[in-house]
Amino acid sequence: MLRFLLAFALMAGVVNISHAQVIYVKVQPVDPVYTRPVQPSPAHVWIGGEYAVHENSYQWRPGYWALPPQGRRAWVRGRWSTRPGAGYYWKPGYWR
Repeated sequence: MLRFLLAFALMAGVVNISHAQVIYVKVQPVDPVYTRPVQPSPAHVWIGGEYAVHENSYQWRPGYWALPPQGRRAWVRGRWSTRPGAGYYWKPGYWR
């Protein structure tokens, strides 16, 4: 029975077996300074720049304006977090 439920969950896409890659750094990078473009409309929300893993390191991706997904209103900005003994790692932003 357990095998059946697991197989069904995998086929239905309920179980996500992929994990985002986490890279630890000893010193967290400083965010670049850039000018925010003009807001396209009052409905647009600013998505602040973020770090993304690229070839075993972090790469800065600048911010942009976006329309919130239906049912979401606020963007929670990504941030650096620490793990004792490992270093800093980036926690990506998300819609709330």
